[in-house]
Parts: sequence; structure tokens; C-alpha cells
Amino acid sequence: MLKTQVQNESPHIRVLRAIPLFASLEVDDFSEVQTKIMEKRFHKNQVVLLEEETTKYLYVVYSGKVRVVHLGSDGSERILAVHKRGDIFGEMAMLDAKTAPATVIAMEDSEIGLLSKQTFDRIFLKDEKVLLQIVSVLCKRLREAQLVMKAIALPDAEMRLRSILNHLSRLHGVRDDRGVVIALRLTHKELAGYTSVSRETVTRILHRLMVEGDLETLENRTILLKGSFWEKQQY
Repeated sequence: MLKTQVQNESPHIRVLRAIPLFASLEVDDFSEVQTKIMEKRFHKNQVVLLEEETTKYLYVVYSGKVRVVHLGSDGSERILAVHKRGDIFGEMAMLDAKTAPATVIAMEDSEIGLLSKQTFDRIFLKDEKVLLQIVSVLCKRLREAQLVMKAIALPDAEMRLRSILNHLSRLHGVRDDRGVVIALRLTHKELAGYTSVSRETVTRILHRLMVEGDLETLENRTILLKGSFWEKQQY
């Protein structure tokens, strides 16, 4: 009977069950959370939330991908993180009620679940097991931020790009017999936002790495990192 119930669950509920923070909830709390989450659709390049809205909700990516960016005064974007299906974001603001200096933008058509701070406080902060999961999420965020900061502090543009590609392969990589495919459709402009170099520089370096056989840009705009990329990786 239980197996049949699981098979009949909606895709969104299955996403929640696969997230350790939600899976650690008691059965009754998990059921209540399902009913409290608002579901919204966002089109590609639509703003999911602005900085001043970050204290209102915990966000769950049901489908699609979003990028977290810092917007410069000239309109430029520096990408801080990318979240895909099964990721959550906004958990830090849930704990300290302070806004985050970032804007979240849909990279493709996406479905996002929004859980209010009131529900989060009432259900998630009463259970030690759940609190430990929150600590785990925060530690993961800190490690990822440190890796990105380390990468963009490198003095050479190619070193930065190689380091960021390595970082993205760890978070979003799918290994096959050709190498590791970074399962994100990133434009050269978006990679430039990740590495804090110009789009023209990213295009030039990617072309050279392709000629040298270190990587390949696939038809769906994903990047394949080949064996020679890892042999030369020193950062």
C-alpha cells in the first residue's frame, strides 16, 4: 500500500522527499508543509525575488534552474550560485531575518515552491533533527561560497575559468565515457559573471581550450570537460 502511495505522489512531493531538510520532518509536519507551500511558475530571465524580498520565504526549486546574482550599478551581473531541481535557497534569511545582497533570476522556465517564514519558524525550528539539517545546509553554502571566492581571487583569467568549471562540475557534473558534462546551459556572458572577467575573455579562453582538446561545447550548450582538462587542472 505504501509503495502504491509513493508511486501516486505528485512530482513536487517527490522532490520534497528527496531534500534532506524536508525528509527529516515528522510525518504530520511533512504533510502540513505540503499544504502550506505556494507554487509559482517563472519564465526564463524573469526575476524570482529581489534582495528586499529574501526574508519572506524559503524557496524550493521544483523544476528548472535559477541563478543568484549580485547586480552592479552598471547593470552587470556577478553570479554567486546556481540552484537546480531539488535545491533550496533563502534558508539563511529565514534564521536571521536579514536580507541577502543578491537577486535570483530564472535561467530557464522554472517552478518554484515558496514556504513562508511563519510556517518555517513554527515547524522547522522545533525539532533538533531538523535543526541539524539546517546547520548542514548552511555549512554547504559556506564551503561553496569559499570555493567561488577562492576561484575569482586567482590572478589569471584562465586559472579563474578553469577553477569555476571545476567547481561547477562538482556541483552539476554528470560523468560518462567522454568525461564530465556540466549539466547547466551557461552562456559565455553567464560564465563571465561567474568568473568576474569579460565575456570576450571567456569566449577566447573557451575557444583555446576547445582547440587544445580540454573541453567541448555540446549542441545543448552544456560543456563537456575531457580527460586532458583534469590532467592540466592545478587549482
